[in-house]
Amino acid sequence: MGTQLVPVAHYATHKRVWRRLVQTARLCCGVPDYDNYVRHMLEKHPDREPMDYKTFFRERQEARFGGRSGFRCC
Repeated sequence: MGTQLVPVAHYATHKRVWRRLVQTARLCCGVPDYDNYVRHMLEKHPDREPMDYKTFFRERQEARFGGRSGFRCC
């Protein structure tokens, strides 16, 4: 077996699949995807400035838990 280079198309496909797997894992754990948010804001809302990570994370936690502090048992 000789050494062969991986075609660029395969590399791009693997990179895209890996990014989706990481995004899915983060969403399963409840970690918001800041990079995806920034990409969306730059593409769809160029006139608005994206939130910084700290503000984004706080806003996503508020949306997920509805402003409750701590965890509920029921």
